[in-house]
Amino acid sequence: MAAERRILDVVVVLAGGGSRRLGHDKLAARLDGVSVLDRLLAGVRGAAPDVPVLVVGARRATSVPVRWVREEPPGGGPVAGLARALDEVPDEAVLAVLAGDQPFAGAALPALLAAWPAQDDGVCAVDDGGRRQPLLALYRAGALRAAVGPSPVGRSMRSVLAGLALVEVAVPEPLLLDVDTEADLDRARRQVRAEPAPGPGT
Repeated sequence: MAAERRILDVVVVLAGGGSRRLGHDKLAARLDGVSVLDRLLAGVRGAAPDVPVLVVGARRATSVPVRWVREEPPGGGPVAGLARALDEVPDEAVLAVLAGDQPFAGAALPALLAAWPAQDDGVCAVDDGGRRQPLLALYRAGALRAAVGPSPVGRSMRSVLAGLALVEVAVPEPLLLDVDTEADLDRARRQVRAEPAPGPGT
């Protein structure tokens, strides 16, 4: 895990969404007795155990220690959440950015870290169709700050990415699953049930 400690300074989890499509707090939804957010945080801990985690959004109970901050205004969107997170880190930092509603995304961090560039602005996951996933990525804080700009509220993540030079890494679709609807939640539960049981001593 030494490579992760050299590259990555902080993991930012954006957790400020309103869960309007699901109708209840999607990050608190249960997957085999574990919340969506805790499932993500466990994956992050497995991939980068010594890296601090900063969660942007309304405070919730978590099974691992995290630091909480709130975007301004609350519910102002993912770019506003990023801007708030960037207030907490220096330009020279490297941050991972993950969406709080992607319970399996932590398992993608090793592949992103392995592709970390010497000169580009970051590494971004892409899906099977080649579409960038800006909330499953690593960024240089200074480059991301410049791309976010002074007026983040209401901006799209894809408009931010347009100003960055990123290495793209294909990530398997199961790791990209985000929980927006009851159908997504059912898929996530089936995915958990399909996982192999831990072996002795794990």
